Amino acid sequence: MNRLATATSPYLRQHADNPVDWFTWGEEAFAEARRRDVPILLSVGYSACHWCHVMAHESFEDEATAATMNSHFVNIKVDREERPDVDAVYMEATQAMTGQGGWPMTCFLTPTGEPFYCGTYFPPTPHHGLPAFGQVLEAVERTWRERRADLVESAASIVAQLSDTRFPSGEAPDVTLLDQAVEALRADFDPRHGGFGGAPKFPPSMVLEFLLRAATRGGSGQQALAMVEQTCERMARGGMYDQLGGGFARYSVDQAWVVPHFEKMLYDNALLLRVYLHWWRLTGAPLAERVVRETADFLLRELRTEEGGFASALDADSEGVEGKFYAWTPGGLAEVLGEVDGAAAAELFVVTDQGTFEHGTSTLQLPRDPDDAEWFAGVRARLARARETRVRPGRDDKVVAAWNGLAVAALAEAGALLAEPSYVEAAREAAELLVRLHTDSAGRLVRTSRDGQAGTSPGVLEDYADVAEGYLALLSVTGEPIWLARAGGLLDLVLDRFGDGDGGFFDTADDAERLVRRPQDPTDNATPSGRSAAAGALLSYAALTGSTRHREAAGAALGVSGRLATRAPRAAGWGLAVAEALAAGPVEVAVVGASGDPDRAALHRLALRSPAPGAVVVVGAPDAGDPDTDAQTGQNGAGRVPLLAHRGLLEGKAAAYVCRDFVCERPVTDLAELAVKIGVRDAGIDDDRR
Repeated sequence: MNRLATATSPYLRQHADNPVDWFTWGEEAFAEARRRDVPILLSVGYSACHWCHVMAHESFEDEATAATMNSHFVNIKVDREERPDVDAVYMEATQAMTGQGGWPMTCFLTPTGEPFYCGTYFPPTPHHGLPAFGQVLEAVERTWRERRADLVESAASIVAQLSDTRFPSGEAPDVTLLDQAVEALRADFDPRHGGFGGAPKFPPSMVLEFLLRAATRGGSGQQALAMVEQTCERMARGGMYDQLGGGFARYSVDQAWVVPHFEKMLYDNALLLRVYLHWWRLTGAPLAERVVRETADFLLRELRTEEGGFASALDADSEGVEGKFYAWTPGGLAEVLGEVDGAAAAELFVVTDQGTFEHGTSTLQLPRDPDDAEWFAGVRARLARARETRVRPGRDDKVVAAWNGLAVAALAEAGALLAEPSYVEAAREAAELLVRLHTDSAGRLVRTSRDGQAGTSPGVLEDYADVAEGYLALLSVTGEPIWLARAGGLLDLVLDRFGDGDGGFFDTADDAERLVRRPQDPTDNATPSGRSAAAGALLSYAALTGSTRHREAAGAALGVSGRLATRAPRAAGWGLAVAEALAAGPVEVAVVGASGDPDRAALHRLALRSPAPGAVVVVGAPDAGDPDTDAQTGQNGAGRVPLLAHRGLLEGKAAAYVCRDFVCERPVTDLAELAVKIGVRDAGIDDDRR
């Protein structure tokens, strides 16, 4: 029976024709394991995972291996991106048993779901200290048959240990602790290549956002900015960044950002787009602006779906070879560009005869900007066209709510700051898809969709928080109050359904499927943790509405970030960034004026350029209505946002009101005055009213 053929997950569909009798996660599989009295083999991966594909080819497509799996186990295949709750619980068990984790993840469970043996990739023959997958299957089956009581006891002990894990809250980090976090990061900083630690190197998106916010104040601000600039420049000039098509790969296998693991993830590119945008907003760096535009264009060109959302990822492989789509040789450049331009391009992109990657091929780097910009643009265009004749990597085209929320926020801000309406429109269309397809009649989120069909997995905390963050960014950029109402509905569900009773949050709702442990991970990893993302969205919402409940919840959720600030700041980047916003107020800017008034538009554009940590901006017509009613509906009367309530014109002119810590300064109509109040340097006032 082929249970994966109709799945909304492309990863599951990739395994639909395996000889393995796969089940999807659910009661059917567990009931079958109980009926047959056999253990469960749980295999977790994702579509863009190179080694997931390798293990699938070596083992899951092998008839003999599949026969063993089918005879002695009930086999469950899970897409970790679709079921992050399942992944989190069993990854925690894998790390506890082995000291490390990763994908593919392979866990053996009792028929009631308790894990008793876990690992990651297993080769078809013994290799580098790893047993062969067949040996593992045989050993587990024999032990289940001969020493089952020991396995059951071990599984119960593991579950008990996991359930005892607690994440006590505390005070949100203050400025002193935030400065100490900057110092702790500096101690781990790579001054030569940028980034933190050694190989492999992952883009530290959330840490960079924290450092950018820390750079806006005194103390360690200059050190913070220096770490951002070094890291962002080296990443953008290395092979991890696609020098032809824009967009970042998942990570670098080396310390110098030369050779990537080639898959491109939506979440990485959304987060990095925002980091580079904020770097440009703070410093005006031309490289930052170029990367923002190229990465935004990459998202729209290669990840946008027909329904208006954004696909999850591009694979690392094409034609079964990792990186084949992206790698070049000097001869390949000359074939496209001719001998002279080919040689010049090889020198510029560091494409050598020996190769910087594998089999004499090289990734493209750009250590310096070329002297002739016109020539360079032509070379890039010719190489990009030639590359399009190659077999493209596969695309995981499922839409994940959380990651689309991140993309909405990044594109909305980029469109506003760089005057690119197409980015804002793409953000709005993705947000409308989340409303239309991912939100049910009770306001609950569905985690994924594909081809316009909603999946069955309920949204987790990061979905609610990141989607709310995207909606609030759209509110700031467009002035459309409906986005405040939609964000408020999601955040009310966060407070009502996800709270842990101690100031923090669980990753799943209180009425979600019960696993052997209710997952709760407060650390930022590849994306902001649900907890820190919720804190950020709650704080912004509180600033826009004056809600004490939301502000207090944000502060309480940041307690864990305070505990991690000096011990493990790389695991708390987003939480520390939100703490910077809390310490700064955050700054609130309300711009009022008639729709279509160029003065209002100029004040609004300038307000969005404020580098103040977590600043919230809203724009609308003067003379707002009742803030309590408006906060609930977002549609009452003119659809007012509470921060706009009772704000009028100043002597008949559009005006900006700047507030922080519940105190408002006198309104201003002059752009130069507003720039000073919100910390915008080099405001370009002469150009702002065009």
